[in-house]
Amino acid sequence: MSMLELSQVSKVYGQGAAEVHALREVSLAVDPGVMVAVMGPSGSGKSTLLTIAGSLEEASSGQVLVAGQDLAAMSRNDKARLRRRSIGYVFQDFNLLPGLTAAENVALPLELDGIGARKAQQAGLRALTDLGLADRASNYPDQLSGGERQRVAIARAVVGDRQLLLADEPSGALDSANGDAVMRVIRTACKRGVAAVVVTHDAQLASWADRVVFIRDGRIIDQTVPAPGPESLLGQDR
Repeated sequence: MSMLELSQVSKVYGQGAAEVHALREVSLAVDPGVMVAVMGPSGSGKSTLLTIAGSLEEASSGQVLVAGQDLAAMSRNDKARLRRRSIGYVFQDFNLLPGLTAAENVALPLELDGIGARKAQQAGLRALTDLGLADRASNYPDQLSGGERQRVAIARAVVGDRQLLLADEPSGALDSANGDAVMRVIRTACKRGVAAVVVTHDAQLASWADRVVFIRDGRIIDQTVPAPGPESLLGQDR
């Protein structure tokens, strides 16, 4: 069973002369353990695809299934529970809570789901360590650089037992070395069985994916398997 399945999904904003078709009959399936990169020009519908896949907004038509559950048939509370337990989301603007340290930000989703504070903090610290941020765990977001905040947001998205990871330009504020570190963490999550959809404009980072989907004017126009990427060059399994 696919972890994420979009069938003929369209999204329309506005009405009449102001009507904008952000997505047009998009169909996409992502299996557990698979990373899909989504590429396309600005305004092509990439971010809208992610917000609909993550149940943050509703499709105008079509069907969206996450772990076999039809989002349209779920209540608002059930969607919130699904997001908290099963979906890791990396936003372009990070959405970190300013009053919490890096470690507390990462641990928060686990604590909200009933995991004890100590165990949640330990899991959060492990995720931060994987991204080279162990020494910044006690810092607040305004004490971190943009790149560090971005990596904290990545750590928060992959911590715990998430089944679906949705990342909107997760390497946008990072240099190439840290960008590769982020993709390596996402790839490691996929090896645990997580399904990942990563929006990126960077072809080098897209090469970490199992499949690259190209979107333009709200339509998927092509899909391809990328050439062997950085991970293969390191002699690791894709």
